Amino acid sequence: MKILHSILLVCLLGACSQESVSQEIDKQPKQKKQPNIVLIFSDDAGYADFGFHGSKVIKTPHLDKLAKEGMLFKQAYVSDPTCGPSRAGLMTGKYQQRFGVEENNVPGYMSPNSAADGADMGVPVDQVTMGQYLKKQGYATAYYGKWHLGGADKFHPTRRGFDEFYGFRGGARSFFAYTDKKKPHDVLDYNERNFGEMVEFEGYYTDVLADETIDFIERSAKKDVPFFTFVAFNAPHTPMEATEEDLAQFPNLTGNRKIYAAMMLAFDRASGKILDKLKELGIDDNTIVIYTNDNGGPTDKNASSNLPLSGTKSNHLEGGLRVPFLMKWPGKIQPNTTFDNPVMTLDLLPTFFAAAGGDATSITDIDGVDLMPYINGTKEERPHEVMYWKKDARATIRVGDWKLIRFPDRPAELYKIPEDVREIDNLATDYPEVVKKMYKELFKWESTLERPRWLLKRKFENVDIDRMDKYRAKILEKKVNKNKVVL
Repeated sequence: MKILHSILLVCLLGACSQESVSQEIDKQPKQKKQPNIVLIFSDDAGYADFGFHGSKVIKTPHLDKLAKEGMLFKQAYVSDPTCGPSRAGLMTGKYQQRFGVEENNVPGYMSPNSAADGADMGVPVDQVTMGQYLKKQGYATAYYGKWHLGGADKFHPTRRGFDEFYGFRGGARSFFAYTDKKKPHDVLDYNERNFGEMVEFEGYYTDVLADETIDFIERSAKKDVPFFTFVAFNAPHTPMEATEEDLAQFPNLTGNRKIYAAMMLAFDRASGKILDKLKELGIDDNTIVIYTNDNGGPTDKNASSNLPLSGTKSNHLEGGLRVPFLMKWPGKIQPNTTFDNPVMTLDLLPTFFAAAGGDATSITDIDGVDLMPYINGTKEERPHEVMYWKKDARATIRVGDWKLIRFPDRPAELYKIPEDVREIDNLATDYPEVVKKMYKELFKWESTLERPRWLLKRKFENVDIDRMDKYRAKILEKKVNKNKVVL
């Protein structure tokens, strides 16, 4: 109104012209555009396998540069140590167990008595996704790569808040094109453009996803509209496949570790291409970039490393739950900084919504929080004083720095994180009252949850426990050399 009053006054004094009106408006402070948002997501990467986490073997120069340009979160967690539930939590900003997504949805591996099977296992359509929230804020939205949030048409990305989709609906696929002679294990693993247009590709899938993402960014920048792109690479998930050129970069490695290193190199290269395009277009200063991963590395499957953390994908040790997490927002986040307190991927939805101009406090049905007040010091407390994880009889709670893990085959264990990040010194017998209090708090939270919509066959619980013990034993063997762990 003040601008209009000023212009009217000029006009009444007889000096009103198109040019003077234009000059008067130009003098007024202009509102900064909504920031673009780019979420780069890897699949099954090991916590240790980044230069910014100290790796001397795995090459990640572009992500290392991103870490220097932004903030490194030292205690970032997923809401589940497996692909599907972790993504469901991230996408909705809430603990996915609240709407019954407690287990990975892997057709063919499910218990025949546990709810829906096949493509009907997905995030319920009454749950609001980050894509839908950002569309309400006027964003162009696109999703690239692995979906794994339901294969049926009703769960499709273009029906869950994304204008465009290029990827596959399932949980894993080849990094090379399928043909009549080479078909996927499941039809959900075919590559799809938007809705129903099944189209394979030329080249290596990781590179292709980057190219498709860049095309969307260029088109959005040309239209001068804010955009959100979620780039869910399937690298370095199995199958272990890499190009000869990338394999040649690691002559001293062998076996799956060599293939894994080459896959990570391709993933970093693809991420770099996206980041470079933002700079080339002159929009990087008004773009939020986040990199994170869906769960801990499955060391026994893809030769990743989670050291110095114990455990792997699928269990509640730090190696299953803690993930790499970088965030860059020029002018809002100081370069080359760290954030030490625990955060969760559930926080991305409200953080994005607030950055887009929305009121994050108006979203009352989520568990994530807007991270920016904690990053800039407006709020001095931790983003999360209490955090939870659950799958079947296994469950975990972290209160402050205390972490209680409940198992189906042994007494609960208690650790002090981050003093004992390897979870070697079980303090349960030393602090029985802490164990009792946390145990009851964990059960209180569980009592608010929905029953699981589906479950894997019971035998896979044994597999997960054995897997945890195997990689915990390896950490214990290194206890005497804890200062000599090589990444």
